[in-house]
This record gives sequence, structure tokens and C-alpha cells, in this order.
Amino acid sequence: MLEKIDLKKKANWSDYDERIDKLEIRIGELQREAKELGIPVMILFEGYEASGKGTMINRMIRALDPRGFQVFPTEKVTEDEEMHPYLWRFFTKTPAKGRIHIFDKSWYQGYFSEDLTPEDIRQFEKQFTDDGNLIVKFFLAITEKEQKKRLKSLEKNKSTKWRVSDDDWDQNKRFREKEQAYDNLLIKTDTPNCPWTIVEAMDRKYAAMKILSTLAKSLEEAVAATKAKAAARESAKKVVAEKQGEISNSAVSMAVGDNDGSSADKKSAGINEDFKNGVLAGIDLSKSLDDDEYRRKKKDLQKRLAILHNKMYLKRVPVVLAFEGWDAGGKGGAIKRITQAIDPRGYEVVPTASPNDIEKAHHYLWRFWERFPKDGHMAIFDRTWYGRVMVERIEGFATEEEWKRAYAEINNMEAQLVKNGTVVLKFWMHIDKDEQAARFKSRQETPEKQWKITDEDWRNREKWDEYEKAVDEMIVRTSTEKAPWHVIEANDKRYARIKVLEIVVEALENALR
Repeated sequence: MLEKIDLKKKANWSDYDERIDKLEIRIGELQREAKELGIPVMILFEGYEASGKGTMINRMIRALDPRGFQVFPTEKVTEDEEMHPYLWRFFTKTPAKGRIHIFDKSWYQGYFSEDLTPEDIRQFEKQFTDDGNLIVKFFLAITEKEQKKRLKSLEKNKSTKWRVSDDDWDQNKRFREKEQAYDNLLIKTDTPNCPWTIVEAMDRKYAAMKILSTLAKSLEEAVAATKAKAAARESAKKVVAEKQGEISNSAVSMAVGDNDGSSADKKSAGINEDFKNGVLAGIDLSKSLDDDEYRRKKKDLQKRLAILHNKMYLKRVPVVLAFEGWDAGGKGGAIKRITQAIDPRGYEVVPTASPNDIEKAHHYLWRFWERFPKDGHMAIFDRTWYGRVMVERIEGFATEEEWKRAYAEINNMEAQLVKNGTVVLKFWMHIDKDEQAARFKSRQETPEKQWKITDEDWRNREKWDEYEKAVDEMIVRTSTEKAPWHVIEANDKRYARIKVLEIVVEALENALR
């Protein structure tokens, strides 16, 4: 890509100021439209050292309302960022709906310093563009001679001398090698959903015009696409409403090509026939422990866990424990037996409820990235990101397109955690329907436990079969070698708590070896 760039291009227009003024006005209008439509925008500036990234960012933001954007210089890594997975520092800085976030250098630096692959980058960006984000990527290109000239100029000026480092000069000495590395990366990460714009940055006026023109065009396309999607959704809603009012159930069943109605029922429930006889059906829920064995094993495992937790801290091993399961499945009890054994300064229990307004304004995984532990700490999630493929799927809070792509998004997220050295363990607390009914009844009849039972629990119970199929599919699609699911036979609480402790202790022992 870089070899084909003509770096001799200059702005020779006599009407440059008039052109740039019109672009600024148009970009301001588009920023307001994007805000009204709730379009999150990320603008990335990459390029050679001394290519003018800071100058171009300053030039670009003149067109923007300062209340609607934020600039993130990411070259210097904070201590907190250093103690999290590499992509954490970027995911947590992604914009809410209607906001613009500008990155002076971005996740692309991880390709050179953090073993981030082009595929990692493509997946990272795709989850955002699939979710309606606009990502605009600029690479500023200059010649080796021009870079050397600019670095010397910066060094001569007392006020800018600090900006030139030994690494900058090293890049100039290895310019051709760096150019080849950049070119390889640009080619592999130039995608239809997230293309690169190479900016010929030898002439600052030409570079500014190209950046503003590209930004205006990208915003126009994003606004038009968002409006078109909204119109299509409204049209679809009207069609559905009309059909519901005019067509009988049998006619609807015939319309989807299934005379007995069974396929229509499966389609509306989001049920995949491949998972009809799934994982949960084969679980033996008769397993149990007597009280003496439970006490003996608990004492031993908690003692070992306490020692492992200290070692985990000293060796800076992060741990993520994710608990899912049926309502009244015993998540809280299992979590309590873990936390009883470890230092409260080294863990956090994260109860996951319905997303609040701030969380809804971001990508659905944002609120979980925010809570992932730093090195040496443990985060225990009581319900997790898997809500997207369970409750949001069944209750219609996520579209079919959204929950189906979530499997890959979740797998990619967990893979990034594991790449950072995080121990990731996922538990499904499994009970049968009769045991759940008994526990619900016990909660209703015990005053100090009545807060645990809600009308929503009873409503979810009515959809047991739909949830079971969704859970089966979830386990099959997202249980990986490095981030496996563990189905816990939880009809007997004592057996379940011990099994969870055993799995955690064994995983930590293996990690610390």
C-alpha cells in the first residue's frame, strides 16, 4: 500500500481556506446528526514518528463541538493499564452512543509490542462496526528524509526537544524495515467495514484537507446507513403488526413453510435443532455428599485456596470466575465458599444486573471489560456476559443477528484474557426443575430469604425448555480449551460447592506451576 503512495502531493488551491471552512461547517452538522442518531465514532491516527499526528488532530477538532469528543494519547502506558490485558486500555475508552473518541496511536501499537495479531485486530474492530460504531483510520506517511528533517527541527527547539526520543531516531535509522512492517499490517487490517486512509503528510494543508474530506464522507455514509436501518426496522414492525392483525396462527405457520407449526415455534424461540439433545440432558444430578465429608473437604480445599491466592498475587496471575446457572441454582453459595478462604483485598465479586443507561450506551461487553481484574487479582462474576445469548436472546432484548454473533465476540474476548495469562473458569450451576420449585418454595416461606425470590424468577421458569436449549448451545459454542465450561451438578448444594472449590484449586495449581 505505502509503495503506491505519491508523497509529492501538495495543496495548490487558491481557495484552500474557503474549501476547509465549508468542510468544517459540514462536519459540525454531521457530528450533531451522529449524536442524535446515537452513532459512536472512533477516529484513529497512526503513522511514522514526526508525521504530524498531533498537528492533524488539532486541525481536525476545530470542526467539532468540544462537548462531544475526547482525545486519547495512548503512547504512554499507565501502571493500571500495564496490569490488565492489552486491549483493556482501549475497550474501556470506546465511546458511548453519539460520542466521538479520537486516538493518537491506538491498538495497532500492540502489533509491534504485545504480540497482537492482525486477526486479533480485525476481530476487535468488527465487534464494534457490527454494533453500529463508525471507525475511521488514518495513517500519516512521510519520507525517510522528511522524518529526519522534522526530528532535527524538533530537537533544536527547546520547547519541543522533549518530544524526540531515542526510539524515534532508531525508527529513522530502520525506516525501510519499519515501512515494510507497517505496509504488511495495513494490508492485513484494511477491511470493508474498517478501511485505512493513507494520508500523504508531506504537505500539511494537503493532509488536513484529505483528513477532513474523508471524515465528512465517512460520517455522511454512517448517518445515511443508520437512517436506512431505522427505516427498515420501522417498516418491518408495521408488516409484523399487520400480519398479526390479519392472519390466523395457522396461516402464519403455513407462511413459514411448516404445516404443523413446530418450525415456527422453534424459529420464534431462537432454537437451533442441532442442540435438541444437548449437554444438560446427560448430567447426573443424583450426586451428593454427606455432611461429614463435605466439612472435611471444604476445610482442606479452603486452606489450599488461601495459600494459592497469596501465590497468585505474588506472581501477578489474574483470575476470572464466571458463574451462570438456573435461578436458585446455588451460585451465591458457591461464591461464598470461595470468598471465605481468600483475602478480601485481592478479589471483587461483580453482581451483574440489567444494564443501566450508561452501560446501554456502550457495546454490551464494555461493562465487563471495565471490571476485569488487574494482574494478581480475582474477579468473580455472579452472572456474566453470557446474558446476551440467554436472557437477551429468549426475552428479545437482543436481535437474532446480535446474539448469534455474540458467540464469536465472547470467544475472542476470553482469548484475549487468556493471552494475558488470566485463568478463566466458567461454571453452569445445574439443577432440575423439581429442585428449583422446592427452593423457590423454601425462599417464599423463609422470611430472611424472601428477598431472593421475585416474579421474574417465576416467569423465567415458564420458559425452562427455551432456556435449556439456549444454554446447551452456549456451552457447545463457547467452551474452549483455555476457557472451558464446567457444568456443576447442583441438586445437592454440598456436592456443588465442593466441586467448584476443587476446580478452582486445581486450575490455580496448574497455572502457578
